[in-house]
Amino acid sequence: MPPTITAFESSPDRGRGQARDMRVRWALEPYDVRLVSFAAMKQPAHLALHPFGQIPTYEDDDLTLFESGAIVLHIAERDDGLLPKDANARARAIAWMFAALSTVEPPIVELTMAMLFERDRSWYAERLPMLEERVRTRLGELSRHISGADWLDGAFSAGDLVMVTVLRRLNTSGLLDEYPDIAAYVARGEARPAFRRAFDAQLAVFKAASQS
Repeated sequence: MPPTITAFESSPDRGRGQARDMRVRWALEPYDVRLVSFAAMKQPAHLALHPFGQIPTYEDDDLTLFESGAIVLHIAERDDGLLPKDANARARAIAWMFAALSTVEPPIVELTMAMLFERDRSWYAERLPMLEERVRTRLGELSRHISGADWLDGAFSAGDLVMVTVLRRLNTSGLLDEYPDIAAYVARGEARPAFRRAFDAQLAVFKAASQS
């Protein structure tokens, strides 16, 4: 039996591939999916899998995991295509996974949440430039690192998989257009066949929910 992951029953991003099960879908084939509603995520059955009542979760035999980064790392450690065999390169790829989630993602999430939920607040116009500048700082640092390279550290790895899913949150912000090398990096990730399959699978959930 393949592992089972959980995902939103009704995608809040309207099928744009932004929900965090996206990175798990990209890393993992084959898999089964159990769709959960927002209400179900706060019920005891789901809280037993994820103590914070979120998605995704991962179940494989007697192992249950939560947190998308931890799930992807677990998958990558068992997949020769996601982590290098060389010990030092492997360690660097894992470091990039942590960097994506701990250093790059927080200011991006703060900006995108403000754009979604704070537009009608009196402080929005004053706060937005500050949030954008925090993201630009990280994009500038990343741009200097990746300049002239296809991937973060040699061949494509789980570090790139996680980083691309983080950066895609900026697709509608216009900020990626200011950094052509990062925009091209994201496009290379999105062109990978496994990404396309994961995106289509997540989009199909939204389409089915919108037609019901």
